[in-house]
Amino acid sequence: MLLLAVSAAFPLAAQNTFQNAPTPLLRTNTQAVSIDVVVTQNDNAPVLALRQQDFQVLEDGKPQTIDLFEEHTTPANRRAVTPLQLPPHVYTNQPSAPQSDAVNLLLLDSLNTPEADQAYVHEQILSFLEGIQPGTRIAIFTLNTRLRLLQGFTADGRLLRDALDRKAAAPGSNIASRTRDDDLRDKEEVEIIGEMTGNSDAYGMAAAKAHARTLADQANSQGSRQTALTLAALQQLARAMAAVPGRKNLIWFATTFPISIFPNGLSRRTLPNGQELEAAVRQTSDLLTQAKVAVYPISAQGIMVDHTTNADSAGQPLGDDFEKAPNQQSLSDLSNTGAMEQLAADTGGKASYSTNHLNEAIAQAVQDGSHYYTLVYTPPSAKLDGRFHHIEVKLTAGKARLAYRRGYYADSPDTKPAGDPLPLLLADGLPASTQILYQARVLPASPQPAADAPRAGGNAKLAGQCTRYKVDLVINPATVTLDLAADGTHNGKIEVALVAYDQAGKAGNWTGETLGLTLNPASYAQVERSGIPVHLQIDLPQADLSLSTGVYDLTAHKAGTMEITLTAMATGSQNDSASPGR
Repeated sequence: MLLLAVSAAFPLAAQNTFQNAPTPLLRTNTQAVSIDVVVTQNDNAPVLALRQQDFQVLEDGKPQTIDLFEEHTTPANRRAVTPLQLPPHVYTNQPSAPQSDAVNLLLLDSLNTPEADQAYVHEQILSFLEGIQPGTRIAIFTLNTRLRLLQGFTADGRLLRDALDRKAAAPGSNIASRTRDDDLRDKEEVEIIGEMTGNSDAYGMAAAKAHARTLADQANSQGSRQTALTLAALQQLARAMAAVPGRKNLIWFATTFPISIFPNGLSRRTLPNGQELEAAVRQTSDLLTQAKVAVYPISAQGIMVDHTTNADSAGQPLGDDFEKAPNQQSLSDLSNTGAMEQLAADTGGKASYSTNHLNEAIAQAVQDGSHYYTLVYTPPSAKLDGRFHHIEVKLTAGKARLAYRRGYYADSPDTKPAGDPLPLLLADGLPASTQILYQARVLPASPQPAADAPRAGGNAKLAGQCTRYKVDLVINPATVTLDLAADGTHNGKIEVALVAYDQAGKAGNWTGETLGLTLNPASYAQVERSGIPVHLQIDLPQADLSLSTGVYDLTAHKAGTMEITLTAMATGSQNDSASPGR
């Protein structure tokens, strides 16, 4: 156990970041439940100026008392986002997101979308961005075997269009360019991360290796692999959005949607081998709930055609099963639309599969999510027993369409996820996780160690001329669990880690450690003012690199990550810069 001696490395920057950091309203481990409700008329126009008494909330069929009520309307003319002013060489994972009531995320999913449909989606999104309403802030993510951030939040349509067409984007970032070779490379990288974190003396996390092997084992079934990777991506996205205020409208383009979030009788989706990823589904549900993410599934193939009505559907030489094929296709489409409807209903969004104008579907999703009501109530049971609780919201008078999250799992914050997620969240090119907020200062050590000094880091094969870096972290204590003990100390346990990648995405060196925190009252008071300091060192080749940094709370099972670009200079010294949008 570490008795922490606090000495803030850059307290002013830390204080500025911590004061501006939002406090999440909804946590599944608190005694309050928050629901965002979108109310629309039959023509999709929002219903405005409703009052608290216009709503009724039921949990498991029992009426609840609304403790807090708020109406949210995204202003037409939103103020520009002012980036945090940080000292040189200091970076933060606090997102530069608009301080508004709703933001929009476009997820271009090539994992669950054939190439022909990917090109169609690309064309339709470009069409939408050509006519984007001023002030509409959007971030773009892509998914194949991993989630990638293509463009951070911006209202600049030109930047969003350029991000979609960027030729120099990271491999596989452009939805139209992803190949199965990229799949294999990503799978190998997951296994490498598991190996290195499991074998490193300084960063001994055998659980990460087991987790990576679990993902590899799931690849035995293509359907189960897609489901597992889709769940992992949704979890990463939720972690990335944790510190972004307000509602997040996730506009998700795919041909097939292999998951559902909440149980719903026989319509619950399962893996092809008949086994449900129960733990992963529950964790995904909890993370999406905490981050206030509403899913808007949009069919990448446009209108789903009923092939049983095709004139030539029975004329193809399909063998003995030719009569069954159209019906099987129709059943598949029906199952997929059911999954889309359930995803939308479960999370408070809206499904779209009855139009070929995807640009109009995007615009409608943005409009739907721009006006909503927040209802907060205290649940009747304080037990964190893991049960699923159904939520129903009604209007006391009048008729309208209501979209809202249909329930939650009463999971304990002590519920440990399968494996250690931090190594997977440190993979090259992932968006930053913001459940834990921190700053990082990255500078070459001065003086540099002697040429024959032992290497700093876990890669015993590291060779050639290197630069030793000092990496100083200051962690926002409000985002880490520090429990008060009977003796007056505050206690917690965190992991910190660094992984450096070359331009080809190969891990070159890594380091990390697990820290037990025991803070006496004086140290705790100082941590509240200046943050939790952590100091690491790592040797890196003199080349262009990206440095993934991460913090994981082993008590609350929350993560914070950030990727920093290190650029080699001709003199052998290096400058560092934050990766755009990460």
